[in-house]
Amino acid sequence: MIRLLLGAALLALAPFGAAAEDGAADPGAAAREASEMLSEATRALDEAEGAASRVKALSQTVRAFEAGLRAMRVGMREAAIRAQTLERDLASREDEIAQLLGVLSSINATPAPVTLLHPSGPVGTARSGMLLADVTPALNARAAVLRADLEELAALRALQQSAAGKLEEGLASAQEARTRLSQAIADRTDLPRRFTEDPVQTALLIASTESLDGFASGLSQIAVGEVPGSLPGIEDRKGELPLPVEGRILRRAGEADAAGITRPGIVMAAPPRALVTTPAAATLRYRGPLLDYGNVAILEPQSGILLVFAGMDVVYGETGQVLPGGSPVGLMGGVGTPGDAADDEIVPAELLEAATEWTQTLYIEVRQGDTAVDPALWFKTDKDE
Repeated sequence: MIRLLLGAALLALAPFGAAAEDGAADPGAAAREASEMLSEATRALDEAEGAASRVKALSQTVRAFEAGLRAMRVGMREAAIRAQTLERDLASREDEIAQLLGVLSSINATPAPVTLLHPSGPVGTARSGMLLADVTPALNARAAVLRADLEELAALRALQQSAAGKLEEGLASAQEARTRLSQAIADRTDLPRRFTEDPVQTALLIASTESLDGFASGLSQIAVGEVPGSLPGIEDRKGELPLPVEGRILRRAGEADAAGITRPGIVMAAPPRALVTTPAAATLRYRGPLLDYGNVAILEPQSGILLVFAGMDVVYGETGQVLPGGSPVGLMGGVGTPGDAADDEIVPAELLEAATEWTQTLYIEVRQGDTAVDPALWFKTDKDE
């Protein structure tokens, strides 16, 4: 009897042990860390209302929510992948697991005198005892691995439910933060103004423009009563300007898109409803739709240099205003029907599973004089990536 039990135990150990080896890091750590980030952002949202500069405080809060939501999506994806791996692994080893459980239950159910006796006499009994002593720790170890896998799977399922609730709360709070930010920007009256826009001249310039080059060269025509001089400038920050949106670069200057079209600027992929900010203090020379670029903001950080951001859903500020560095200049679009609040900040499940949450694109162009230059000369774009 004992030989049969030991043989079955050895059969059960071989395949099951190979599957149990797993040195992966805790897949739930990212989700738990993201949950704390969202909690911190919620606290910051409550405190922003009384801040001396509500626009600045709310801008930082929106960015905090963006980081927390992005981390939460990553954490949920990692937890889902780990749970699926465990489920597949356990399902593929049902026979081995059943055999292991059968061996353990048989050993426990066998009366002690039978276990200690062997038909070949005392020598056989001694040898069987030695084999059993060798195998039992391994059986216990494999049982412990199985128990740990089952406990981890249960914990991951609970974590997924908790994270989904936290993500939903975070999305609602992020939308509230964006709404408060929009209102704070509308209520802002403390920004200096370098000129007043002439709407007639703006309309004429747009109507007569066939390219961004032509529009940029005629921007001086729309300014009325412009204050002479220039802002301090950004020459000393060349190559170190922060990118205006959290995202990643899709195409660099001169790289062709899918249609074979090349542009002198860079294209960044960004999450839905991402906040776009000014990399430095700058005069807002133009805001609004332009040609086929969508909504455009043209900033002038110093005389002779223009920063063009195109492709936003919403553009903040008024033409002629001087926006501080890090100030909101716009919001990227959503992933659903325009104006659909339910689809405002969350990426659909099919996109999350495909890891393609960067669904929006922002075009960035830098112009010196009448010439477009590579934005990588001015922005910190991690050129070695």
